[in-house]
Amino acid sequence: MEPVIIVLIILVVLVFIALIKTIQVIPQASAAIVERFGRYTRTLNAGLNIVVPFIDTIRNRIDLREQVVPFPPQPVITQDNLVVNIDTVIYYQVTDARAATYEVASYIQAIEQLTVTTLRNIIGGMDLERTLTSREEINAALRGVLDEATGKWGIRVNRVELKAIEPPTSIQDSMEKQMRADRDKRAAILTAEGTRQAAILTAEGEKQSAILKAEGEAKAAALRAEGEAQAVRTVFEAIHAGDADQKLLSYQYLQMLPKIAEGDANKLWIVPSEIGDALKGLSGAMGNFGPMGGGSGSNGGGSDSPRERREKPSID
Repeated sequence: MEPVIIVLIILVVLVFIALIKTIQVIPQASAAIVERFGRYTRTLNAGLNIVVPFIDTIRNRIDLREQVVPFPPQPVITQDNLVVNIDTVIYYQVTDARAATYEVASYIQAIEQLTVTTLRNIIGGMDLERTLTSREEINAALRGVLDEATGKWGIRVNRVELKAIEPPTSIQDSMEKQMRADRDKRAAILTAEGTRQAAILTAEGEKQSAILKAEGEAKAAALRAEGEAQAVRTVFEAIHAGDADQKLLSYQYLQMLPKIAEGDANKLWIVPSEIGDALKGLSGAMGNFGPMGGGSGSNGGGSDSPRERREKPSID
């Protein structure tokens, strides 16, 4: 009985192993390559799959999700013979599990080497300045070449990114000095422009202030002249309304003489001929109230009037 039990146990174990090998569960976004006697048979998709145990074997399980592969920095020579280190990141996705298994031995290594060679070809036709400023152009060219080459491998390259472009240390120092000089130049230009604009605005302000001041002084002078004219008219009208005699007019005229002579601009002023008659009448009026009580004969009968003295010709 013991040999029979051992055989049954062996059969149960074999059946259990066969069941395990028969039922294959493939996770979502994955695929499995099935070979029968070393030859490709079919591709197992996600879910529960049945295979023939001990005849069908799982060759490879492939992840169909998008993969991200960073590559180490690669030294690349530019057109102007400068060595730069470029880090690249590849975003790819397996679209055909069979092609990815049988068309290339290691698609990751193949993508890396193809990226390096393509990158050297692209950067070799650019100088350093263009390399540093043309990332999008380099990405697009690199992606086009990779997508065309990896299509037969069952792989689609979705994105190619240049993570870093590092020029030599000496070039970095020169670039920093150049950038610093450019910044200093722009700062000096802006400072000079600001100073010039401030000077222009100051001059415009002074000009406007002088114009407004002159206009104000002119208006003030006009108003003063108008006021004085109005005062003279008022006095003149008051005198005529009061019917003033010659003595009062002479007295008012003498009071106005100091005002006429005021001011630095009055270098020369003319006394009218009637001033003599006015003075004569005023002196006569004052003489009537003097201590002598003298009359009009105080000036002497033989003396000439101011007008007469003015009219007589001088004898040399």
